[in-house]
Amino acid sequence: MFGCCRATNRLPWGSLLQKFVFQARPLSGADAVTALRPFYFAVHPDFFGQHPMEREVNENSLKRLNGYLTSLQKPSQKSHKPAQLTFYVRETEPNTMNDPDTIKTTGFRTVHFTLQTRDLLSTVLDILNSCSLSTAHVNTSEVGMESKPHMGTKTAFDRPIKWDKTYYSFTGFKDPEEELEQAQRVETTIIPWLENNQSLANKKLTKSFPLREELERLKNELADQLQLSDIRWQRSWGVAHRCSQLHSLSRLIQQNPETLKMAKGRTLLFTDETGMNASGHVMLGTMDVHHQWAKLFERLSSYTYLERKLLHLQDRISHLLGGIEIVHIEEQQSLLTIEEYYRMLETFYNKLLSSRMPIHPRSLRCLKMILQSDRFAPRLHEMGHYIIPTLCDPASLQWFLLTHSQQARENLKRKEELTFVEQELTTLCKDRSSLSRLYKEPSISCVQMIDCCKRLTEEPLLCLTGMHLCISHYYSVLQDGDLCIPWNWKR
Repeated sequence: MFGCCRATNRLPWGSLLQKFVFQARPLSGADAVTALRPFYFAVHPDFFGQHPMEREVNENSLKRLNGYLTSLQKPSQKSHKPAQLTFYVRETEPNTMNDPDTIKTTGFRTVHFTLQTRDLLSTVLDILNSCSLSTAHVNTSEVGMESKPHMGTKTAFDRPIKWDKTYYSFTGFKDPEEELEQAQRVETTIIPWLENNQSLANKKLTKSFPLREELERLKNELADQLQLSDIRWQRSWGVAHRCSQLHSLSRLIQQNPETLKMAKGRTLLFTDETGMNASGHVMLGTMDVHHQWAKLFERLSSYTYLERKLLHLQDRISHLLGGIEIVHIEEQQSLLTIEEYYRMLETFYNKLLSSRMPIHPRSLRCLKMILQSDRFAPRLHEMGHYIIPTLCDPASLQWFLLTHSQQARENLKRKEELTFVEQELTTLCKDRSSLSRLYKEPSISCVQMIDCCKRLTEEPLLCLTGMHLCISHYYSVLQDGDLCIPWNWKR
């Protein structure tokens, strides 16, 4: 027995314990980003300039993914809401017949996955595995990258390898950073681009006319049937996709006619998740099934109660902050749910209440502010509204609101003027260019739209007659024939 004890004492407990501690050490945020570099290069929106729908999907999914990764790094946040994500992943090798998900004509494939992990390492591995990307560099980095060396031990550099340009020349591999730079550097002029794409756009536009009429008919019928305020889409899906969504809604009405009457007077918004947003619009997730939509309509009465509480909370905050109006700008916070918004307001209100800031009751009337949970310092938007962090220090907030109030009023007045000029120029530009439709993406500001329309009015492009033109940040022909041009186009 004692012999066994002596043998046990000779085991290298220090080495075993050191190895165990190193392997158990969680991945840091910086190392998670490093480990996900192959993924980021495969889905980066800059590589999807000619595919606006896929680009937008990846942009939105990356925002949600970054939010999920951030929440994993907060020790105070014990529960994490599962994230359902969709990405278009670039193919770096020739497409094969055996891969049904591969889109041969565009060189990318669709990947759907749900993140329910509770630590960074598992999340990184899930993402890479879901996209069929190598995880070897993650497995080997668990010790080398994450653990701190003990005295007398030698470790490799804890930074990612950045190969010299000659490596790519010699091996023939593509330099991902150079690819990204090229995608960003490409500059197209408008006349040659229109000449090359006008025929294709006309063909697609003509083909889409019957579907566009069907979409308008369905939209009007459903809006009248449910007595809705409006039916909208959060993303730029094609006409066929939108028709399909409305047909799904129509079938749901046939199955649950009484339940859907609860939506009377509201706006329906087809988007990425099901719920109610902070503006009170009913969100129908396009990836969800009818059962989830029906459950939402059944709960609308409870949302009405929450809306009343939310409005009361906004009034209380406004009273504490000199009469400033608390608003929610849908374009900037489109997927913010009403539950999340209420929690933000409640947190902000409790912080204000405990500080009792001395602000004159009417000193900030006619001004506006929005709350954001992902900011650390207040700022004034060029359109006149304040953007205030939920956890902003009350003393700093008071100083910021009062010292910038005059500038805020000037910006709000300028916004009204710009909005009027934009509307006038848009109408004039549409008439001068004989366009069937002229609109802009939500990310295009008033100033950018005005600049673009001015130049289109001064230098009308005759080849746009009868077309649908979208002012954007890039050139593209959408699947239904709409032409996208950047607001700062060049001849």
